[in-house]
Amino acid sequence: MSDEDLERYEATIELQLVQEYKAVIGLFSHIVETERRFYLANNVEVTVHSDTSPPLIELTLTDAWVWDMYRPARFVPSVRVMTFRDVNIERLPDAEL
Repeated sequence: MSDEDLERYEATIELQLVQEYKAVIGLFSHIVETERRFYLANNVEVTVHSDTSPPLIELTLTDAWVWDMYRPARFVPSVRVMTFRDVNIERLPDAEL
């Protein structure tokens, strides 16, 4: 497989991921961004462990979707993330009926 074939394959997979994201975002209430991953989730719990320097941030996400183009199953019942870096959590607006 040439570099061009690999780039074309990755572009196709990423386009499919974007389309899946657009199709499922309405099912979730939160967007969570870490230094390594992007998640959609319906429940987010944050625990800050300040006994470390820098503080350790522990996230527990339930009913989640993971942005990862190489992952065969992106829907997961729960995710536990531990990081010393910034985390961005946004509550999505309620869908209008």
